[in-house]
Amino acid sequence: MAYSIKQEFYKLIHRKITWISAILLLFLMILTGFAMAEDTKKLVLALTYDSSDFIMFILVIVGATSFSMEFQNNAILTLLYKSANKIEVYLSKYLAIFIYDIFLHVLAIIYTIILRYTIFRSNVNWNSIYLYHQPIWINMLKVSAIDLVTTMLIITIVFLLSCIINNNAVVITVSLLVTFLGQGISSSLTRRHMLVGIMKWNPFNMVNLTRQYGNFITYVEITHLRNPQILLGSIIYIMIFFIIGYLIFRKKRF
Repeated sequence: MAYSIKQEFYKLIHRKITWISAILLLFLMILTGFAMAEDTKKLVLALTYDSSDFIMFILVIVGATSFSMEFQNNAILTLLYKSANKIEVYLSKYLAIFIYDIFLHVLAIIYTIILRYTIFRSNVNWNSIYLYHQPIWINMLKVSAIDLVTTMLIITIVFLLSCIINNNAVVITVSLLVTFLGQGISSSLTRRHMLVGIMKWNPFNMVNLTRQYGNFITYVEITHLRNPQILLGSIIYIMIFFIIGYLIFRKKRF
């Protein structure tokens, strides 16, 4: 297992997209800073310049590339040959992307602190009480931690799709549609009041976890769930999609 994880980290570190994405994240956060209104300084800091959407976009591309591309060029055969079993290959890839996910969120926090004292100088105090009657710095850390769950839900879906579809471009396209159209799809499923009790638990609704934490009043009317419920639902779907993805991967013929 250690060998497989080491191999995945080696490949991830030596991919140009890994580091280009880190630079792209800063660029997109700067654009967000210029686009946001003056009266949203606290929200911008709490949400780390809306980095959650950008990180999700990056992870979809990196995650799909690291998996489905190996199906396309048959590199997966070498990994299977050198590993003890298929779960080792599948899990090592997942853990590598998870660590990269943590790296991006830590980087977003560092970028936020730098931008707050340089380009977007602000007199907002980090200890100012904001969301949920907590200091802004607590909000920022909580948003980042919560977004780790949201992004790993998306990555689990990406892995599942990669095992079903061997085309990298298709996997990226479908994953992005799930990510950024999930709210609309979920709203359509819960439009009829008689179905809200059941359909509010659909997986598309769980993608709204980070957004709802940052804007509870608006999003609770869309999700019909409270934050702990969406968090629990997200974790459950992560486990379900991970298991289904692995079962498909295990039975896949190479």
